[in-house]
Order: sequence, then structure tokens, then C-alpha cells
Amino acid sequence: MKGVILLLVTLMASSPDAYNVAAFSFVPSRVSTRDDRSLLHNPRRSAPAKSHSILSMKATSPPPYPVRVTVMGGGNFGLALASVVAKRGVPTTLLVRTEEVAEEINENHRHPRYMTDIALPRTVRATANKKTALSDATYIIHAVPVQYTREYLATVKDEIPANVPILSASKGIETSSLGFMADILKECLGEDRSYAFLSGPSFAREICEGVATAVVIASEDLMLADDLAELMAGEDFAVFTSRDVIGVEVGGAVKNVIAIAAGMCEGLGLGTNAMSGLVTRGCGEMRRLGIYLGARPSTISGLSGVGDTFGTCFGPLSRNRQFGYRLGKGETPEEIRASMTEVAEGVDTSIALVKMIKKRCKGYRLDLKYPILFGVAEIIEGNMKPLEGLKGLMNFPTRMENYDERF
Repeated sequence: MKGVILLLVTLMASSPDAYNVAAFSFVPSRVSTRDDRSLLHNPRRSAPAKSHSILSMKATSPPPYPVRVTVMGGGNFGLALASVVAKRGVPTTLLVRTEEVAEEINENHRHPRYMTDIALPRTVRATANKKTALSDATYIIHAVPVQYTREYLATVKDEIPANVPILSASKGIETSSLGFMADILKECLGEDRSYAFLSGPSFAREICEGVATAVVIASEDLMLADDLAELMAGEDFAVFTSRDVIGVEVGGAVKNVIAIAAGMCEGLGLGTNAMSGLVTRGCGEMRRLGIYLGARPSTISGLSGVGDTFGTCFGPLSRNRQFGYRLGKGETPEEIRASMTEVAEGVDTSIALVKMIKKRCKGYRLDLKYPILFGVAEIIEGNMKPLEGLKGLMNFPTRMENYDERF
């Protein structure tokens, strides 16, 4: 295993941006691409937030020691990130729903429902007491699904200390507000604290098993992103940083919808050619939307965009891909939802995404600019059959591959 990790390190070091990685040996983190070092003027991009970095402020305001991390959300990804932090020797508290679950984790070091065969580090302590979990946290990691975030934060916001930074690991678009996680967090917890957003190809089980993983943390407060990268990075967990929050959020939301389409393609038995073409065209729609909203093309082509899309579309652990596969086999969305123990974020996001595009994107025939995203939503809502939708894509009018790049 060590040999494999060393090989991966060597391969990463051979890339033009190899010096940017904060991983494997706890080296200082850097921005994920060179052109992220200074944000070009764009009216859609927010100005950098005032830094609330805990570690970076130690020269003038020493942080409380030891540094403590609380993970809100005891699902698969919450367990995975709690494991990452705890393995770095950081006291880690997992805030779960019930004391029964907390007792099971504290006594047997396993979750009674999620990844029950995975042993958690003994330094992970669980509790259902919000005040106990949050009152002395140096950093808080939010790992609650997007559609439940607003309701959840309403129950814990009074216990979250002022100025404590939040790292969000949730991906998607809220159906009620059509907002990304950055919008929801600021509305619920205020704008006087720093926020960061983690994304990338990162299945929870593989993280817990110590399989080499690379992610990106984006924040308008780059010092916070650097601190979180140094806190979490290790020999099996590479962390890059970025200031392109909207790019990371667009990638994290859209890739789940593309994965549903890829799953349908497989369920229908259409073959590798069709699936590869569909995923590639889906990434094109992701790029088009991201650039319109102010994202950097380099972010869309990076870990949180194309990278996460590859993992979600082709990885056997992907819930969104499995949802699409079952749709392709003839099951209804209602039947699939009823049998799933965890949320496939792309289902609700697909509908919210189309509504958001219609609301925020101006132009002619948006359905022709985003045919895959619009098509998945139509299928989820029951207005179209999977085979009908995919055949429609194949009969799309002949034109340039990237018609919006004719110059």
C-alpha cells in the first residue's frame, strides 16, 4: 500500500501544479491552480472575506489548544471526515441525532447504521448534546444533506460560537431558495464568520479505508482554506485550496445530475460509447453554467468539477449513479427513494437546478444549452421516459461541438 501511495505522489509531483498540493507529508497548502492566486475582476464574484482563520491568527490571537473539531452529521461522509481529522491526532466530536447512536459509537467505535463494518478512530467521540459538541469547537464541519440543512441549522445555531469557521461538505442546490450552500450558510449563520467548501472525488468508504484521495477546499478566506488543508492533509488525503467558491459549488451540484444520466445510460444497456459521450457533454454543460455564474474554467476542469464527475459517474459506490441505473431499469423515482437508506442529492438538485437556470441565466432556448440537465429533470418529474430522453439527445441538431466558442 505504501508503494502505491508513493507512486501516486510521484505522479502528482510530475504535473505542472504539483507544488500546489497539501498532502501526504503535511506540506503547506497552496491554491489549486496558478491563475487562482489573484481573482480577476468579475461582478459576479464576491470580494475576499475578512479572515477569521484560527491558526493563521496565532501571532496576534493564540487559538485555544488543543484544536477541536466538531462534525455535524453522522451519515457516511460525516463519519469519513471525522475519521480524517481524528487520524491527524485532533480531538474530534461527532454530533449525531440520538444518544443511542452516540453510545454505540463511543463503546464499539462503529455506527450502528452507516458503514457498520468500518471501525472509527478511538479519538472520535459522539454525542447528541448540541451544546457539548459545539461550545468549544475551533472548527465545525457541516455534513448534513443540502435539503435538510436549513432546518438543521435552526436547531443548532444558538450553540455555535461566534466567529468559528464552518467547513461545508454538502453539495447541491436547495429546492426552496434555489441557493447553493454558501447562500444557505450565510442566511442561517450570518456573514460575520468565514466559510469553506470541500469537494472532489471522495467516496466515504474509500476515505475510511485509507485509500488515496484528493479533494479541494475553497474559501473566500484563503488563510482559512490553508489552515483546514494543513489540518486535514495526510499521506492518504491530499488537499488543494482555491478561492473559487462558486466554481466548486457548481461542480459539486451538477456532477450529481450528470451521474443520474450516466446511470440511466448504463441501466438501458446503451454501452460505453454512449455513456462516455453523455458524461463529456454533461461536463460541457457544467462548464457553460459555471462560467456564466462566475466560476473559473480551471475549477470546472479540476477536482471539484470534472474530477468529481468521473468518480460519481463511473464509481460503483455512487448513490446518484445507482439511482439513475434503477431508473433505466424501469423503476419509478418514488420506488427508488422508498428503498434507499441515504440521500441521492442529485434527484432534488436536478429539479432545483433547472429552476435556477431559468431564473438566473438569460438567453435564447436554455433547453438547447443545457439539454442533459433539463432532460434529467424531466425524467425525474415523470414527464419523460429515460429511453425517450436519451434518444432525444442522440437526435439533437447537428452543430459545432462547442457552439459558444465559434471565434
